[in-house]
Amino acid sequence: MSSRKVDLKSIEKAYRRYARYYDFIFGEIFHPGRKTAVEHLHCQPGDRILEVGVGTGLSLGLYPKATHIVGIDLSSDMLKKAKEKVKKDKLENVESLECMDAQAMTFPDNSFEKVIAMYVASVVPDPVKLVCEIERVCKPGGLIVFLNHFQSVKFPFRQVESMLTPLAKYIGFHPEFKMDDFLEKTKFEVSNAIPVNLFDYWTILIGNNQKNLVSTKK
Repeated sequence: MSSRKVDLKSIEKAYRRYARYYDFIFGEIFHPGRKTAVEHLHCQPGDRILEVGVGTGLSLGLYPKATHIVGIDLSSDMLKKAKEKVKKDKLENVESLECMDAQAMTFPDNSFEKVIAMYVASVVPDPVKLVCEIERVCKPGGLIVFLNHFQSVKFPFRQVESMLTPLAKYIGFHPEFKMDDFLEKTKFEVSNAIPVNLFDYWTILIGNNQKNLVSTKK
């Protein structure tokens, strides 16, 4: 049973292994999803945007130059690659890239107009903590976008997910990750859901920061 558990140490180890060849394996195949997700942020000049799980920085060049981007990731090895991209591509709108646990961010409340988390929700040990932290650092009513794989109902994919589940600790994510469970436990209110990437296996979930908005009105 312990082999199924994904914890912070196992995530760091997994992405230390991935860092060298992550762009080669996951770059092009995941690019359509990244591009669509960033487009649906509807970025405005001056927006301060947080990207949770920025990884090697594959999406950093997709943001408009008039925005201010902050990226965080648990893996210092992945962040090293991201910082190299920022320098090489002269991405002056990238404000900072920080090594940080997305479940316990050090940013003050209401620090960002918008928050995006791509391919992260099924990686963190506790998705509820992830969403709570995202809602905390996002301004009231601010746009929140998730892009992730969710458990498939289609036979071939469902079988592969079941086979990979015992290896979750080693591959660094939860293969069997149910959308209904995620939404029920996190209480994230979705205004739009968009299937993306190969076979529409991944989904973009879009919503506004309702929880923070409600707490502000009290």
